[in-house]
Amino acid sequence: MDLAEIERGTEEIIPREEFRTRLKEAAEKGVKLRIKAGFDPTAKDLHLGHTLLLNKLRAFQEAGHEAIFLIGDFTGMIGDPTGKNETRKPLTREQVEENAKTYKDQVFKILDPERTTIAFNSHWLDKLGAEGMIRLAAQHTVARMMERDDFSKRYKEGLPIAVHEFLYPLLQGYDSVALKADVELGGTDQKFNLLVGRHLQQTHQQRPQCIMTVPILEGLDGVQKMSKSLGNYIGVNDAPGEMFGKIMKISDTLMWRYYDLLSFRPLSEIAGLRASVEQGANPRDIKFALGQEIVARFHGVAAGEAAQKEFVSQFSQGELPENIPEVEIAVPAAGMGLAHVLKQAGLVASNTEGNRMIEQKAVRVDQQRVEDKGLALLPGKTYLLQVGSRRYARAVLKANS
Repeated sequence: MDLAEIERGTEEIIPREEFRTRLKEAAEKGVKLRIKAGFDPTAKDLHLGHTLLLNKLRAFQEAGHEAIFLIGDFTGMIGDPTGKNETRKPLTREQVEENAKTYKDQVFKILDPERTTIAFNSHWLDKLGAEGMIRLAAQHTVARMMERDDFSKRYKEGLPIAVHEFLYPLLQGYDSVALKADVELGGTDQKFNLLVGRHLQQTHQQRPQCIMTVPILEGLDGVQKMSKSLGNYIGVNDAPGEMFGKIMKISDTLMWRYYDLLSFRPLSEIAGLRASVEQGANPRDIKFALGQEIVARFHGVAAGEAAQKEFVSQFSQGELPENIPEVEIAVPAAGMGLAHVLKQAGLVASNTEGNRMIEQKAVRVDQQRVEDKGLALLPGKTYLLQVGSRRYARAVLKANS
């Protein structure tokens, strides 16, 4: 087992020596450690930020251990406000179940389905009942809860904290008890919750899990956390060309961060790529390799090669992509706002996203950049619309009858 590969890209391992001892003991005894990573299905689509944990689960799988992909269908209804300055709105069970349906197909683009256990925490949390919840709450103090950064910050600022929010770390921790986890993975913003799991295992006379945190992945802007709501994300279900184009938009500096956290290439190979750039290699070519690797992971090697070829053809030679979709849109005689047209054409998810993309100078109409959010497109015309580097549509606007 390559310990360096297991630990690569991690932010913190608690306690590190105990973790290494458990790996060594497992290897000597020929047993599999139970490696847990939980995901609350608060949205249907995963992005590359989510895959940091999946990549780490995959590394444990390849080392012979059991990967447990936990879908928080119960905790997703509560919502963990980690990193937020306000209470997160809870989801209905129907919303959570609908989102969870899409997760399996996406995660198995990375994980080996034959070596993955899929679990839903409603299986044991539904059974806790009022008495079980009270007994669980008795195993932690309010003082300990207030050690969590976001709770402490909100309390000092006089912002509300709902009682049910204190239950979230306890329920996540109880997941580790129910699964008898040996190691739990999570983002750095989950450290408090992971430690609660370790504490609860001790109170249940279990050997406490080790904890491994991974960094929060920056989005395409290189500043803020990758997020669909911010529009700075690369989705697992993005089309090959769109995925490749987004990777090519990241800075040369951010490229190395993505290599370290997202690439499956050996560390020695990445070091060689760094050296080649220092010796004069074009960073664009190194970014091409990263783009091909990421696209191939989700769409196949041929798709990665085709995406690069299309990118070079389109953006190096100024060509438009083939088969631009055409959509007819009925508009009032006075016209329709650009953001609304973009939504109707399927290029953005909402008017809000459309306006944000205009503000970010990422929208073109008939190949001309548009920065006026008040622009109205008129009926009786056909417009070539472009959002970002990869989303195109021909919008045929017709007057409402």
